[in-house]
Amino acid sequence: MSSAPKNTQKAPAARSRRPGWFGWITGLLIAGIVLAGLYSVFASANTPKTAAAGTTTQSTYDVGTPGIGQVAPAFTLADNSGGQVSLADYSGKNVLLFFQEGLACEPCWTQITSLETDAAKLHAAGIDAVVSITTDPAQQIARKTTDMGLKTPVLSDPDLVTSKKYQANEFGMMGTSTDGHSFILVGPDGTIKWRADYGGAPKYTMFVPVDQLLLDLKTDTTS
Repeated sequence: MSSAPKNTQKAPAARSRRPGWFGWITGLLIAGIVLAGLYSVFASANTPKTAAAGTTTQSTYDVGTPGIGQVAPAFTLADNSGGQVSLADYSGKNVLLFFQEGLACEPCWTQITSLETDAAKLHAAGIDAVVSITTDPAQQIARKTTDMGLKTPVLSDPDLVTSKKYQANEFGMMGTSTDGHSFILVGPDGTIKWRADYGGAPKYTMFVPVDQLLLDLKTDTTS
């Protein structure tokens, strides 16, 4: 009796399959790594840095226009207390103008806190008052300063009229739509005695320790 013919066709080799969710999870991991890298870059530009004790090295920063020896442009702006503040209010005093990025820049508000904490050092350096200027609405600024317990006058320049007069919106990471991180010392006679625009490229510095700030001021005004 003849035997039945054998099936000589080989069964297809089993293919390795990964569940569909494997690729989905891999994609999420890659996206997470990319976002973490971007956050690290942003955070390094915005994290307050503490100056080492006995700081002796001057910072590097831009100096915009108007600069030292030029007349400080006049302004009158709404402040965080519901009133208005003019540069003329500080006639006869050394007033430090601090142009900053605003509500989205937490290190900028930490900067104001540090200026208040080290007010005695500022006074010893001949600074009679500090006034901050940002482009946020006055009501939002008032809420922020109240929540933080800040006493420094913070003025609202939503149309950038004053910021553009001082070119303070030319030195930041947000283009020209907000201010960067600029300090301008206006003397008793209304002329600029010192200026430092820290917020420009490539470092985009958003916090300067007070000791470093005063060292930079002293170095520029005595050299």
